[in-house]
Amino acid sequence: MSRQPLYSRSSRVRPAGVEPAPNAADRLSPDPKIPPAVAAIPRPAPQRFSWLRSQTARWLATALLGALAGALAHAFMSAAPQRITQQDIDSAVLHTLQSQALPSPAAKAWEVIAPSLVRVRRLGPANGKESAADIGVGSGVVVLESGLILTNLHVVAGADSIKVVFADGLESDAVVVKAQPDQDLAVLQAKTLPDDLKAATLKSTAEIRSGDTVVAAGFPFGIGPSVTSGVVSGLKREFRSPDGKQILTNLIQFDAAVNPGSSGGPLMTPEGEVIGIVTAVLNPTEQRVFVGIGFAVPIESAAAGAGMSPF
Repeated sequence: MSRQPLYSRSSRVRPAGVEPAPNAADRLSPDPKIPPAVAAIPRPAPQRFSWLRSQTARWLATALLGALAGALAHAFMSAAPQRITQQDIDSAVLHTLQSQALPSPAAKAWEVIAPSLVRVRRLGPANGKESAADIGVGSGVVVLESGLILTNLHVVAGADSIKVVFADGLESDAVVVKAQPDQDLAVLQAKTLPDDLKAATLKSTAEIRSGDTVVAAGFPFGIGPSVTSGVVSGLKREFRSPDGKQILTNLIQFDAAVNPGSSGGPLMTPEGEVIGIVTAVLNPTEQRVFVGIGFAVPIESAAAGAGMSPF
């Protein structure tokens, strides 16, 4: 049985009664069977979806969503802040106290005064080729950045020469520029100064009361710098020197531990402000140890001795 081909090169025979499809030339010519008026009427174009209209709609939707998001964000940011109550503050303070260790008053005072504290060396005569030896060690405090130092007169009395050692280790020669024997005070001027020398802050004793916390700093027995703390035990006290030849008046009595070598050092508030110059300890024994009573010259007297204006 013969198989019919899919394609045929021969021309097909049209069935009877079927008209051939018009070619391109025929489509351009008017159909003679259609009246001219009808043939001239244009056919409506098919409706198509516009890509431009769709893109514009998306842009408008995005803009509206952005405006809505901005409005919501503004409303959130401009909301009334939460009111902080006293209970909130108390809770925060309590949490801080429980979670963080606060420095002691003595530690805070020491941090402030340390750059201004000096060791005072009283030197005897040099023996031949040997350098001069210490015959006494005391303390002092810088009160002016020009190198002016307050100390006790008995710390430097009888010295052939005086040297001071600053907090950074720099050692300098010093000379006595003023003395106030009735208050056992001396004012020293250092010849060489550190680049970053810091003077102590002085505070009037007008508001000092018995029971107030005080801090003392110096070089007891040459050891130091050392820091101790206590309270003001009394005001306007008197002290008689061990030889009975001198009576010091208007002194601050305190119980912060001081010993020989502490003389001339600062007595401070917990804020590190100097209110006095340590000058003596009461010791009824021959052991030269602290028994709980020290004395300091009020800073008003010390400042006047240094030529500074009183408070």
